[in-house]
Amino acid sequence: MTKQNTTGEHMTKLSAPSHLRPSTKKWWLSVQSEFALEEHHSKILTLAGEALDRCEQAREALAKHGTTYQDRFNSPKSRPEVAIERDSRIAFARLLRELALDGVDAPDAPRPARTADYAGRR
Repeated sequence: MTKQNTTGEHMTKLSAPSHLRPSTKKWWLSVQSEFALEEHHSKILTLAGEALDRCEQAREALAKHGTTYQDRFNSPKSRPEVAIERDSRIAFARLLRELALDGVDAPDAPRPARTADYAGRR
């Protein structure tokens, strides 16, 4: 479906990906309406929405089951959802940074490479 913008050009009406949660769809649509995103940016936005949904799914599972479980030796182990939540949160933050929606462009210089002594800093 298309509609015309103020200059008379036809615009395509966007719809959020159907697999996103309703709250994430609302966020996705608000970002699409506020920013002029190119196609590859829309794909990054979709990946960010998926990461946000995955983080929320993991958080819900952790609220229900707790952060640990007992393994077969009766030792406490971290639930897989802990890592899923952490990884999804990091992915969401990085994807948002990549989109630069806050008006701050990416740094001019790339981040410095890890040095040989990096592993010894722990």
